Amino acid sequence: MKICILTIGTRGDVQPYIALGLGLNVAGHEVTISTLDEFKPLVNQYGLLHDSLRGDFLKAAQSAVGQKGGNPLKLIRQYVEMAKDTLADEWASAQKAEVLIYNPAAIGGFHIAEKLNIPTFAAFPAPLYSPTRDFPSPFLPFRNLGLFNKLSHKIFAKMGPAMYRTPINQFRKDVLALPSAKGENLLRGKPITKLYAYSEAVVPRPADWDESSVVTGYWFLDAPANWQPDPKLVRFLQEGSTPVYIGFGSMFMNGGKQRTEITLQALRLAGQRGILATGWGGLEKVNTTREIFVLDATPHDWLFPKVAAIVHHGGAGTTGAALRAGKPQIICPFVGDQSFWGRRVADLGVSPLPIPQTKLTAERLADAIKYAVTNTSLQQRALSIGETIRAENGIECAVKHILSNVY
Repeated sequence: MKICILTIGTRGDVQPYIALGLGLNVAGHEVTISTLDEFKPLVNQYGLLHDSLRGDFLKAAQSAVGQKGGNPLKLIRQYVEMAKDTLADEWASAQKAEVLIYNPAAIGGFHIAEKLNIPTFAAFPAPLYSPTRDFPSPFLPFRNLGLFNKLSHKIFAKMGPAMYRTPINQFRKDVLALPSAKGENLLRGKPITKLYAYSEAVVPRPADWDESSVVTGYWFLDAPANWQPDPKLVRFLQEGSTPVYIGFGSMFMNGGKQRTEITLQALRLAGQRGILATGWGGLEKVNTTREIFVLDATPHDWLFPKVAAIVHHGGAGTTGAALRAGKPQIICPFVGDQSFWGRRVADLGVSPLPIPQTKLTAERLADAIKYAVTNTSLQQRALSIGETIRAENGIECAVKHILSNVY
């Protein structure tokens, strides 16, 4: 069976879908991951097919217009034009498929599914597309809106694709021969199946969800069997006290230099060695010393069990990897659902309260690090949650659900 997975964005928006694709491939199916060209080597490394999607919206945001306070309307217009290419590429890829799985960030998934009339699943690592009374939309910076919790999800569902409404409706008319979109929830008269790639031990399944919302467990993509760590990193881990990992993933916000200085000072104040992952620019490169090791990135499944605590931005995938490793974590959120995950891990008792990037100081981060590496209750709770998550198999659960609803 030919399966197409549409996803776009940062590595965090691609990696879990490769993991799911690998699970489907092992089950005997041909899987194509349709995403940006920069991820083709990663996709192919796991034996999956790759189709190219144009539309690198993040690089556009990194441009002078996106970063230096230029005209936001110009950036929006650029996004709208880029969306036309993304939709065309998604359509070219999906037409070969017998089953379609899509990240809603890949803006054409629902509409293409409506045209192709094949089994389709929306998939996302956060509970963004199923309204509930239990908590507000994870994209909102609120713990609870009471009676307005459910409404906030519905508002987000409408706001998300609003920027692309014009190119989407033009695509539906010119390419798909469909009328204008009326929403992205009902497909052929039924709610589209939504697969959520996180653990119920982290976010319990709301009682007011229907069967179309499925929590599978995390989709972890482990390092390939032939992967080898940098010998210098191995020596660093062996030749001193257990370090703290600090990395902000694919975040590219301004202030990388200042954030790096805060991070280094916090480690000094906390009396801890550190591993700094520079990623796409959340932190700047500095010289490696006896106390600090600097790297671009290393597989989380290998590194996280070897550190004392994990400081990160709160991406769903990094949060899950830290939980799986059974380590205390400290979340310093930038945008989106990162604050939601920061609150969740604090509520679970495996993390201090999140420190928003706008309030990040060396003193606050140092206090959080000292608390994480000395509080035995927090450490024991992290170990317990880690055991729970390691006993789950989110990919197996998702594959079984997909296949049982296809055949």
